[in-house]
Amino acid sequence: MELSKFRFQIHPLFFLVGVLSAFFGQLLPFLTAVIAAVIHECAHAFAARRYGYSLDTLVLMPYGAVVSGDISGIGKKQELGVLLAGPLSNGLCALFFIALWWLFPETYAYTDTAAWISLSLFAVNLLPAYPLDGGRILRLLLAPLGGKRARIVCRVITLSVAAGVLGYFVYSCFHAPAFTALAFAVLLAAGAFGGGSYERVPFNREKSFRRGIEERRIVMASDRTLRDALRYLSEEKYLVLVLYENGEFLGELTEEEYLAALEGGNYSRTLGECLPKF
Repeated sequence: MELSKFRFQIHPLFFLVGVLSAFFGQLLPFLTAVIAAVIHECAHAFAARRYGYSLDTLVLMPYGAVVSGDISGIGKKQELGVLLAGPLSNGLCALFFIALWWLFPETYAYTDTAAWISLSLFAVNLLPAYPLDGGRILRLLLAPLGGKRARIVCRVITLSVAAGVLGYFVYSCFHAPAFTALAFAVLLAAGAFGGGSYERVPFNREKSFRRGIEERRIVMASDRTLRDALRYLSEEKYLVLVLYENGEFLGELTEEEYLAALEGGNYSRTLGECLPKF
């Protein structure tokens, strides 16, 4: 990933939550949670980059962090890999701390908070509810039902999970109110009517062609793969791949032809093999 193109932003409420955390003596857990969330989101970004896509904007939010970008046209297996990368990074961090305790028990007092936060992020993000990674994974698994039915099932499950978390908050009010559970329930309820920060968004070329769009011609060797050319896709420019073999012009692959080849899911297929046969 090119760090020069990776953008960091901070939500204004992030500072407010930080100040409140310091006021209530919870600054260290807050900062630890932020670092764990950043690791989680960067893992998504690195996984996307591995497949040739771009999640290039990281925003520090009051409740953690969010990464966004464009993964238009990504295959289901590749998207599953991107989604799993976040929770797995937190799970590996938790395992690292556990191993550290085994080798150096005296470090437990300094790392227990980081370990539990990492483990919590791993477990919570696998819940089948939006806007969590588990909710997006569920949506992928339900794809055979069709878009509308999958959305309805995901929404019902998300609202059910939110109701369960809200029930836990109500129960906690009889002892020590768990306001974090209340905030989490609200987040899930809102996520039930959303789609996540990096869902597939197909290009709307009809509108692009009406207003005019610049053509982007990329010269590539014909033995390069479909995955190699993914990074050149852009909604702002129409892509044409100019293919050469042994220094000689072989042919051109239009954006429509390239996207049609991507639908097959074989990203290791060479560009030369995708040229139309006349």
